[in-house]
Amino acid sequence: MDNTVGSLRQFEVLDREKEIILGTILGDGHLRKLKTGARLEINHSAKQKDFVFWKYQELKRFVFQKPRCIKIFDARFGKTYEQWRFSTHLHDLFTESHALFYRKGGKKVVPKSIISLFTSPLSLAVWFMDDGGRRNDSYGLFLNSLSFTKKENEILQKCLRNNFSLDSRLHWVQDGYRIYIPSKDAKRFCEVVYPFVIPSMTYKLSYNPVTTSFARLDRARDRIV
Repeated sequence: MDNTVGSLRQFEVLDREKEIILGTILGDGHLRKLKTGARLEINHSAKQKDFVFWKYQELKRFVFQKPRCIKIFDARFGKTYEQWRFSTHLHDLFTESHALFYRKGGKKVVPKSIISLFTSPLSLAVWFMDDGGRRNDSYGLFLNSLSFTKKENEILQKCLRNNFSLDSRLHWVQDGYRIYIPSKDAKRFCEVVYPFVIPSMTYKLSYNPVTTSFARLDRARDRIV
């Protein structure tokens, strides 16, 4: 039942909402701490507009305003880029999650308790839609977890192995590690997340469980996201 505590609107959070929020936190979502609590901020490029509106519909109870388009001018290249974003209102779940996933200075971390929290295929699918992609020179997939330390990535690997029966490796890319799902596990990964991946994001998958077909390979390049 809804009730109001000052400016902080509280209600019981559904399991599906918790799973989407967790996947978002592991991915591109940002929890901003304010004086009286924390809120979740969602921000994606224009090509992921459908994904932003999907998140908005799923988390609508937390949100005051619809997603809006922001135009950003990059003086280095003389180009204007569009981003779609929205923010939630304050809620205890976000405040508690901020305490769990952030340290002083605003650095996002992976808590040890993630192994018991990160058990839903929906959470994995949201994280993958946020931060995942496929190689075009193999059927391998990856999760761009570069902001996390090697130890934190190893904890996430343990989650994938224990909770989803997925083996993975760590690849060093530029200035951090990312989780790589080798070709031998790509089919299994796609079968796990496919029911939750929205149509506009299926291009990231290397295998389609419905058509039982693999994506065409292009060994000339490696699509990152």
